[in-house]
Amino acid sequence: MYVPIILGTARAGRQSEKVANFVLEQAKKAELDSEIIDVRDYRIGATDNSGESSQAVKFAEKIKKANALIVVTPEYNFNIPGELKMMLDMLYREYAGLPVGIVSVSAGDFGGVRAAQELKLICTTFCMHPSCETLFFPNVQDQFDENGKIKNEKYYKRASRFLARIIENSRK
Repeated sequence: MYVPIILGTARAGRQSEKVANFVLEQAKKAELDSEIIDVRDYRIGATDNSGESSQAVKFAEKIKKANALIVVTPEYNFNIPGELKMMLDMLYREYAGLPVGIVSVSAGDFGGVRAAQELKLICTTFCMHPSCETLFFPNVQDQFDENGKIKNEKYYKRASRFLARIIENSRK
C-alpha cells in the first residue's frame, strides 16, 4: 500500500521535517510503502492549476498511485503554509476519494489545531476524505532530541493508531 507523506513547509530550520521523518519511520514499521514528498521540490512561481507544469505532472504521478496520503503541516499565522496550498492547488481530479491523514505541528501549546482544521476544509473541497484521527505535535521544538529522535514514548502509540486509521480508510 503506497501512502506518501507531504512535508508542507519550505522554511529554513523547519521543525516539521523531524515530524515527517518520524511519521515515515512509523509508516515503514507498519509495512507501508511510503516516502516524503517535499514541498521544496514542487515550488511554482504562481498558482498554476493547469496540471501541465513539470512539477504538477511529477506530483500527479505520485498522487494517482497513492492509496492514501499523509500531510505534515506546520501552523503559520493560524493556517497552513502558502507553498503547501499552492502545491495542493496544482491538482484536483487526482485527489477524488483519496483518504488523507493530517499531522500538524506548532511551536505553541495547541499543536497546530487551527492549521489542521483549515487543511481538513481544503481536503474536503478537493473531494478527499480526511481521517477523524489527527496527529498533533505541540511545542515541537521540545519533542525531539539532538539526533531527531522523538522523546515522548506516547507518540509511538499515537502514530500507530493514526496509521491504523489511514490503513482502514485507504483505497482497496
